[in-house]
Parts: sequence; C-alpha cells; structure tokens
Amino acid sequence: MKRPNRAKPLSITLHRLAQCLFMSLFMSLLLGQAWAGPLIVAHRGGTGDAPENTLPAFAEALDHHADALWMTVQITRDGVPVLYRPADLASLTDGHGRLDQIDFAELRKLNAGFSFGRKDAAGQLAHPYRDAPIPIPTLREALDAVPPSVPIMLDMKQAPAAPLVEAVAKVLDETRSWQRVRLYSTDVAATALMRAMPRAQVFESRDATRMRLVQLAMNGACDSPPAPGTWAGIEFHRQLEVIERYTLGAGVSKVDAHWWTPAAVQCFKSRGDVHLVVFGVETPADYAAAAALGVDAVMTDSPERLAATLRTTAAK
Repeated sequence: MKRPNRAKPLSITLHRLAQCLFMSLFMSLLLGQAWAGPLIVAHRGGTGDAPENTLPAFAEALDHHADALWMTVQITRDGVPVLYRPADLASLTDGHGRLDQIDFAELRKLNAGFSFGRKDAAGQLAHPYRDAPIPIPTLREALDAVPPSVPIMLDMKQAPAAPLVEAVAKVLDETRSWQRVRLYSTDVAATALMRAMPRAQVFESRDATRMRLVQLAMNGACDSPPAPGTWAGIEFHRQLEVIERYTLGAGVSKVDAHWWTPAAVQCFKSRGDVHLVVFGVETPADYAAAAALGVDAVMTDSPERLAATLRTTAAK
C-alpha cells in the first residue's frame, strides 16, 4: 500500500497545499486519470452504500473505485470465522441472540441485509434487501470473492481473543492470504496474539496510537515514534471529553480533537516506513487534507458518496 512520496515546499502553508491537492484530485477525476493520493478503504464494504460486511457491499465498493476493503470478523459457536460486527444478531439481521451462541448452519439462514435502509426516489426509507435476502458471508468466501490484488483489513471484533485469532489464522493459511491482509483490533489481547504470528501484518493498538497523539498535542513530544513497518489508524476528528478534577468536584468539557497534524504525521514516520490510515473521511475536503498530510490511506463509510461528491465538485 505504498504511494509516491511528494515533497512539500516549505513556503506553502498546509491550507494552501490542501487546496492545490484538492484541485489536482478534481482534474484527475475529470480527465479519468489515476490519482496518486491516499488509498480509499471501504469501511465494512461501505456501510452507507450496501449491507455492511457482505459480498454485495464489497463488489459495490470496488465498482466505486475503493482501493481496499475493511471487514469485521467474528466466529460462530462452532468456530467458523464470519463477517459481522455487532454482538447481537438483531442489530442487523432478522435473527436474535449473540453470534457466538449460534452455529454456522443456523446463522446461514439469516438475512444480513434485513436492517439496511436507504431512501427511494420519493424520499421514503426503503429496505430493499428484505425481499432479496443475502447471507452473512464467511471470511473464506470473502477472500475468494475479492480479487487477490485488493488489500483487506480485518477488524477482530470478539472476545475472548484466542479462539478468534486462531480460527482466522487457519483461514489465512489455507487461502494463502497473509500478504494481502492487515489485522486490526481495539482489544490489546488480540493485538498481542496477532503480533506473535510471524507472517501477520498488524496495526498497533488503538491505545498506543492515541497516547502518541495525546502526548504530541499536550507537550509536543515525539518520544516514542513507532518502528518501521508499523500500521496505525485512528479518526481524523474525534469528540472527546476533557475532565478537570478540583477539590470540590470535576469539570467536563467536550472537545473536537483533530488528531492528525503535520507534526503528528512527521512523528509517526520519523523512524521509517510507517503506514497511516485515517478513519472517518467522508468529504472531499477531508480527503484533500489527508492527502496534504501525506497519509497512506483513508477509510470511508461510502465510497459511492465520496466519489460522487468529488466528481460533482470537480465539475463546478
């Protein structure tokens, strides 16, 4: 997932650089040329475009020029790795109960697109997949369906971590998919288990990424940049609560944190080839800002909407 390095003239401000890259992106889209900016990662296949973590979502994301796919994986009661995010099946399907408490054969009967809705031509909310059900796919099915050239990022979303990590590793072995897959988890135990596997390409823990960014924001310190080859990802913007503790109580303030800055990117990449993925990029402006910072990839909920707004803005 490397991209060409772009030197940044010192006399150009970040804002101006973002504007320049913004216009370059638009011209590339107008002329049908390839764009060498950050790769576009479809979050769960594009949760805004199709039922998340399904084969139709992945196909649609690639049709809308996503470069990589983010998938969420859990295991069923009988140990089959499948693509599904919530713990409760009622959140997205016509079933109920916990995914880890159902065998794969029963899970296969559920409609993964049951809860997906979007507005129709009349502006009314429609549920197009209730009459055209689609199954929850296995990890193996997704790896087989997606072209081998497309990178895949797997979010390990279940505790305890060990059975999930072992089951996923077995599928990656059998499908020879280690090279194309990056592994991610917000669970420290899962991250540690994945790092112990020699062929695994693993994102550092979210806690590690966040603490580096907090230290930079608080005191400008870049005391522990990640090692070369590290993958790191976190949101572009994040609502945080800052708590100040007093003798007689505490004060709480909400802060809109802008994690990724030129100093942050420089710190993370200061020891060598570190791969940065910015989460939650939904507008052309955020995409251009990410490109100006020199990150490697951005993650979006809607490749369709992002591509459409880029083209619409370019045409004005």
